Amino acid sequence: MNAISTLPGIRVRPENPNHHLWNNHGTWFLHYTVHPTAFTKERIRRSLGTKDLAVARERRDAFFAGLATEAHKPAGSVLRKAVAA
Repeated sequence: MNAISTLPGIRVRPENPNHHLWNNHGTWFLHYTVHPTAFTKERIRRSLGTKDLAVARERRDAFFAGLATEAHKPAGSVLRKAVAA
């Protein structure tokens, strides 16, 4: 989970391997908050499309790895909206 720890503003508790995961009636979702402006926030919940916790963790890690890659691109590059699954 190195990608998660390199992103500024993402809080991770190492003792909780299920951080940012939410189980809704058996289906795992990615749950996180973004702050588009200094005065607003938006809670995002995206289905990971699985009932398997191990698969959900892998998909969560892949999602945050993609965010880390986007965050390290030069400022002039085009940013695309990230999709969880």
